[in-house]
Amino acid sequence: MRILHILDHSLPLHSGYTFRTRAILKAQLACGWEVAGLTGARHSAPVEDDPEEVDGLLFFRTPNPPRGPSPLREWREIQALAARLEKVVGEWQPDQLHVHSPVLNALAAQRVARRHGLPLVYEIRAFWEDAAVGNGTSSEGSPRYWLTRQLETRAATAADAVAVICEGLRHDLIERGVAPDKIIVSPNGVDLDLFGDPPPPDLELKRSLGLDGAEVVGFIGSFYDYEGLDDLIAAMPLLVTERPAAHLLLVGGGPMEDALRAQRAVSSVADRIHFVGRVPHHEVERYYSLTDILAYPRKAMRLTELVTPLKPLEAMAQRRLVAASDVGGHRELIEHGVTGTLFPPGDPAAMAAALADMFADRAGWEFRRETARAFVERDRNWSSNISRYLPVYQKLTGLAL
Repeated sequence: MRILHILDHSLPLHSGYTFRTRAILKAQLACGWEVAGLTGARHSAPVEDDPEEVDGLLFFRTPNPPRGPSPLREWREIQALAARLEKVVGEWQPDQLHVHSPVLNALAAQRVARRHGLPLVYEIRAFWEDAAVGNGTSSEGSPRYWLTRQLETRAATAADAVAVICEGLRHDLIERGVAPDKIIVSPNGVDLDLFGDPPPPDLELKRSLGLDGAEVVGFIGSFYDYEGLDDLIAAMPLLVTERPAAHLLLVGGGPMEDALRAQRAVSSVADRIHFVGRVPHHEVERYYSLTDILAYPRKAMRLTELVTPLKPLEAMAQRRLVAASDVGGHRELIEHGVTGTLFPPGDPAAMAAALADMFADRAGWEFRRETARAFVERDRNWSSNISRYLPVYQKLTGLAL
């Protein structure tokens, strides 16, 4: 069985998207399947070879088409990916095409799949129209939003099977008229080879950051507006009032970084808020080891209500406590009072109170850590998650796996 994954971008770039892709491909290789990826024009890392091997994985690349204004730019990207896919199919001879969002990839892959009689699984990690709203590049209800939504629905309807990462996306597709029996849920998971053995606290790093004796709230990830980090910074003066040793550690970067740093500069507890910047992926565990509680204060909007994030699962695997806003994507991952704490979104005072209560209840920490870790091992481990694709591939290809 040869499975070709069609992707927006991949390793060596680091993102939640690339880490999920890595986990899927590694797990499928471990099953004895032949696996490769093809990235579209939005893969921004320099390409030295085509195909190229990264971390033991094979990736074909799509040349960048000429730039242009939207929607000409997107049309050229679809054309370029379809042309490269046509060549890869001819050379590599896959049995199964597995295309991953955004919808531009699906539009390119559909025409090639039909031409070669290949089965197509379309995996949706987030709806492109909602992701654009979350990133601040579109608005809900705009003509662009409506058009993208129609394209997404048509792509899901045309695919032979659809995979989604959570129940929120599945229910939304069913409401759009996509047949329920063609949709599977393949939830986000954790590669326990990467996050399965948490290191002890890095005391030298802790001292260098001025965190000796601190109660540390952390966030490790991308700084998008929908992550609600402005609310977390706003909560810090209230938290410090209740917990004088509290500090906030922000690891990562993104579009909101300048605004967040400016917000920190005028905070009454600016000395308790630490920006680290982006760190290499192999060093992330060092920063997890410094935190007591990982906070995920996502704002309430369609994107966060429908889509489950990956980072809380990584924190659970690291045996860190988790506090998160009470939005749909978090409720699929976190059982309030058992595997984590949920607080109202967009409410810094409620967030500060929830964090203060968690720091005050140290007696319950070990139970929560072990319960959350067991949940990840049992239900969100990629070595078991990958089995969800198996019956779909078998049905579509007719091959025994």
